[in-house]
Amino acid sequence: MKKNIMFLTLFVCMFANMYAQSAESIVSASRDRIKSDTVSTRSRMVIRAKNGSTSDRLIDQYSKKGPKGDRTVIIFQEPRSVAGTRFLTMENPGSADDRWIFLPELGKIRRVAASEGSGSFMGTDFSYEDISSASRSISLDTHTLLREENLNGIDGKASTQCYVIQSVPKDSSYQYSKMIQWITKDDNITVKIDLYDKKNALVKTIEMSGFKEIQGRLPATVTKMSTHAAGTSTTITMEIIKYDDPIPDRVFTTSFLETGK
Repeated sequence: MKKNIMFLTLFVCMFANMYAQSAESIVSASRDRIKSDTVSTRSRMVIRAKNGSTSDRLIDQYSKKGPKGDRTVIIFQEPRSVAGTRFLTMENPGSADDRWIFLPELGKIRRVAASEGSGSFMGTDFSYEDISSASRSISLDTHTLLREENLNGIDGKASTQCYVIQSVPKDSSYQYSKMIQWITKDDNITVKIDLYDKKNALVKTIEMSGFKEIQGRLPATVTKMSTHAAGTSTTITMEIIKYDDPIPDRVFTTSFLETGK
């Protein structure tokens, strides 16, 4: 009897580990499906308030792989009230990203503390941590395959079969208690992510759409972040995407943030 119990326990552990590994490999495949040393984009950002009013912003974004991880600069071009605002984030494997922001009205750079990670980024539905979540290391979370199900309405399709994976941060200081993401089975594309707060309540949803082949890749050209309790949303539509264009390393410095040169 003891041998049977030990065998059953071992089998359950092996089965659980297999599922965990499978979930992690699916998330990894989704994160790594677009190979590129650099990405340059121009996007239109539409912020929708609860009353339905909207405000537009035009932003340029440059990303490049560095010795420690991904580096990203976001530059606000329009409207005049935010033009010249520049934001830099640099990935630090195993720890919080380094973030700085230059605000023209202050005329100086300010480092964004790790404790501000959950704060709103420039009045949008995205937090500072949300902005850099695309490069978040999969090792920072525990991934579990919850189920497989069909998701309707992805780029006009009646139904798309997806893996549904729960990712729970290993660090309790992270702003979300868990993330549940839908990843397509046929091409490993993340199409939806539900984000839960510390009380395990659904607070935000990210939806990706407008998938279009560009330079042999299939990126989402539309990303929408909705904040449920507030009834607000922020939609980013990419108008220009370029892969592997040369980007000087000086773009990813605090000196560039201050001068724009």
